[in-house]
Amino acid sequence: NFADTLLVEGKYQEKPRLPFAIGMEICGLVVKTGPKVKGFNYSDRVACYVGIGGAAEYVVVKARYCLKVPNQISDEIACCLMVAYGSTELALNYKAELKKGETLLVTGATSSVGMSAIEIGKIMGARIVAVCRGSSKCKLAKEKGADIVIDIDKKNFSQRLKSFGGADVIYDPIGGKLFSNLLSIAKPEARILPVGFASGDVPKIPANIIMVKNLSIIGFYIGLYRNFKSEILLDCFERLINLCDRGLIVPTISHVFPLDQANQALETIKKRKATGKVVLKVAN
Repeated sequence: NFADTLLVEGKYQEKPRLPFAIGMEICGLVVKTGPKVKGFNYSDRVACYVGIGGAAEYVVVKARYCLKVPNQISDEIACCLMVAYGSTELALNYKAELKKGETLLVTGATSSVGMSAIEIGKIMGARIVAVCRGSSKCKLAKEKGADIVIDIDKKNFSQRLKSFGGADVIYDPIGGKLFSNLLSIAKPEARILPVGFASGDVPKIPANIIMVKNLSIIGFYIGLYRNFKSEILLDCFERLINLCDRGLIVPTISHVFPLDQANQALETIKKRKATGKVVLKVAN
């Protein structure tokens, strides 16, 4: 995840004690359970949001964070469902309460978070406006299901951003200068979710514009729910596995690296060479 690149640079919201292993989400086989664990057995295949430590041959996790994975979902797909899709599903469903027929604008639309927003937004019945950079990424966003695609590199970007009638919900993992443009196309009473700052710049939020348009700025960080209302997180993951099992969401995997190339995997994300998810695979 992009957050892993921030973790190793000490720029993330959480700062684990050194040394630590990257890897926020995993899929693997149970090899041992504690004496009080119920519902899981040796060789069960499970997915889990671990926060840190996933890039390892063995990981110790709390049973309440684990979910059994259906046979038809691959390891690679299962380990992609926790962070990006979990963040999106909770943000749009639980926090923003996205409604059928509303317009959802997604920035960074071909990132793992962005593509999850396109898929989940379509399932919820929204009209999807995708903002991305370059013709190839715009094509991918369209293929993923976006109704309108806007190329941030085109000269008429600002005009096109205002041409579709405004957004009811804005899902922004990018931040930076783009954020001020987003405020201008928010409808009255729009809900805005700043879920990341991939640009490197945390945007300034002008209170006067929020007040005049009655906007709601909704903070969201999935990590909070691991210890606060953890049942909400688990319910979300169960919904995602069900949607994936039915073929309604299919994470796009850009690269698969062996574990000993974890540094290359991080560089691929950091240099914006990935479209969708980057996976580390532990050799059997």
